[in-house]
Amino acid sequence: AFNLAGLDVANYGTADWNPLKELIKPGETVLLKPNLVKETHPRDPVGWTYVLTHGSIIRAVADYVWKALQGEGKVILGDAPQTDSSFSTIAKLLGLNELSEFYASLGLDFEIVDLRKEEWVNQGDVIVARNKLSGDPHGYISFDLGSKSEFAEHSGEGHYYGADYDAGEVNYHHSGGRHEYLIAGTAVHADVIFSLPKLKTHKKAGITVSLKNLVGINGDKNWLPHHTEGDPSTGGDERPFLDMKDRSERSIVPVFRWFSLNIPGLGPQIHRFARRLGSHLYGDTEDIVRSGNWWGNDTVWRMCLDLNKIVLYGNPDGTFRSEEPLSQKRHYVLVDGILAGEGRGPMNPDPVPAGIIVFGIHPASVDAACAYLMGFDPENIPIVRQAFLCDHFPLAQWNWRDVTLLSNKPAWNGILPDIPDDSTLKFKPHFGWIGHIERSSIREESYDIP
Repeated sequence: AFNLAGLDVANYGTADWNPLKELIKPGETVLLKPNLVKETHPRDPVGWTYVLTHGSIIRAVADYVWKALQGEGKVILGDAPQTDSSFSTIAKLLGLNELSEFYASLGLDFEIVDLRKEEWVNQGDVIVARNKLSGDPHGYISFDLGSKSEFAEHSGEGHYYGADYDAGEVNYHHSGGRHEYLIAGTAVHADVIFSLPKLKTHKKAGITVSLKNLVGINGDKNWLPHHTEGDPSTGGDERPFLDMKDRSERSIVPVFRWFSLNIPGLGPQIHRFARRLGSHLYGDTEDIVRSGNWWGNDTVWRMCLDLNKIVLYGNPDGTFRSEEPLSQKRHYVLVDGILAGEGRGPMNPDPVPAGIIVFGIHPASVDAACAYLMGFDPENIPIVRQAFLCDHFPLAQWNWRDVTLLSNKPAWNGILPDIPDDSTLKFKPHFGWIGHIERSSIREESYDIP
């Protein structure tokens, strides 16, 4: 991928090849940001291989980063996995501790950081314990995008739902003109961010590649709006519509969330019992659309693009750089699509032996290219489409249709609209997105959609 991108072509194939030397300079601090979301898969003991960024990808990129640094500088591998994930188990699966020891033996400054403030214990999809962590050694920085947030014109104020039972917290941070995010200092202080996402479908965003990957730089994910409660008729995107059964569920669920938050010990037990009963009465989230897990989610893409704005333009003191493209922080991407995930992503996908690696220096363009190769239409995936349309703190000041792909596969060369549909990988979307994001010829071919 680096060679196809034209990096240090003169030395390709020799021991002197240093593909990242024009992108990373000696003395800089580089954050490697893989996707370490969850160490387990609900249906497959080895499902982590198509859920997490593979350790071999991390090692290869880290080696080339070190070569560009010429032994001067620092490399940090950091992420904030889902709060009920075990960072130590993830590190063991991917061989991260051995990697750290190897670099240390060479006298290189390689640090592995769990960017979370807490790790939860989850039993029966209910939080039963919250364990404090040491957190990011660089602390956390609050950013307020205010009127330059993608939520500025959104009508969901007071109805957002985040990552925890206490919806009051996320609504406080996104009200009264405020749109605040708590970002890990490691990400803000780094000179370069090198994203290493896994190629997967996503229940709330359609796909998860580099733009969605930045959810993992947050200190508190309950500051992040994930969906807006209600249905479109009331300005929400929780579900396509709410019938009487749905409304009864919505009236009951907050009661048991309150028990979990306010009655230690007994409260979570009551919540677990109610959740088991509720899955029989109302259906399991892995089988029905709820919680914004569908193509009409008009919330999560806004949150993700806000995070990308902060990464590119945020300063360590919580202020912002100018909106000129040349003032942006460098954010590079290499996508692990060797063994990818389709269907019920991001944590319960089916494997796709896609066998691809995608590299680029503009995350929005990388995501557009990945969407196209998956057989999807970027125009129908809000997180991709809107990344090219931000009025403030722009992420990409060009049209996604002008993105050019270079590949060792002949059919995958040229601007995206020229890539033949029948050459793409034809991923199956999450069931809440089927029939809405596929390229039209693929949708007609693959699914019985009227």
